[in-house]
Amino acid sequence: MKNIIFLSALFLFNLAAAQDADAILKKVEENMTSDNRVFESEMIIHGRRGSRTITSKTYSVGDKQSFTEYLSPAREAGAKMLKLENQLWIYSPSTDRTIQISGHLLRQSVMGSDLSYEDMMDDRKLTDVYSARLVGEEVVDKRKTYVLELTAKVEDVAYHSQKMWIDTERYVPLREELYAKSGQLLKRTTLSDVQKIEGRWFPLTIVFKDMLKQGDGTEFRMTKVQFDQEIPAYLFTKAALKQ
Repeated sequence: MKNIIFLSALFLFNLAAAQDADAILKKVEENMTSDNRVFESEMIIHGRRGSRTITSKTYSVGDKQSFTEYLSPAREAGAKMLKLENQLWIYSPSTDRTIQISGHLLRQSVMGSDLSYEDMMDDRKLTDVYSARLVGEEVVDKRKTYVLELTAKVEDVAYHSQKMWIDTERYVPLREELYAKSGQLLKRTTLSDVQKIEGRWFPLTIVFKDMLKQGDGTEFRMTKVQFDQEIPAYLFTKAALKQ
């Protein structure tokens, strides 16, 4: 009888923890996702031989469409990237060619950074992709956080599991660890400079570290963010890449 009571209590605890985790993720999504978004950014790549900065402007609608134009330095200026559903195209002004990135090429680095094309492709809501479990609370950068473990419930995902530290007051991630199915740690991200923008909390700086790559990581800073903007539909066409 004691075993039955213990197992019943354990089941109810796990059920409650799962429900709490889902509620936390939904609050995170309210901050981190929007119908559309326009942002300008700096990507600072810290390599073995020094650092370089690439600036860009990105337009995105939901998790299906995004268009990015690279603005500087001169070597990268004019390059463009278009995502439509699960397809990705890159335009290079130096060759005046548009190529599609697919299959294993999605795992390649974006301009030598710690981000892969696969990272930039997957904007789906976490609750659609992962099952979550609340495993504890910790302090990160003097902020109290919920610690969540996420396990993929779909096959087409870059990371089989994640661990997230989520601010208990502002409901934004402050740290993430991304794992392969084998359990190997692939990437670590830290999020900071959290500001309230148009009624939502949002981290403006994210540092990505590919754990399988040398270097000090890639710092991604959003210098301007606007939510729920009017975005011309023509941007999300292949013809826009050469304009």
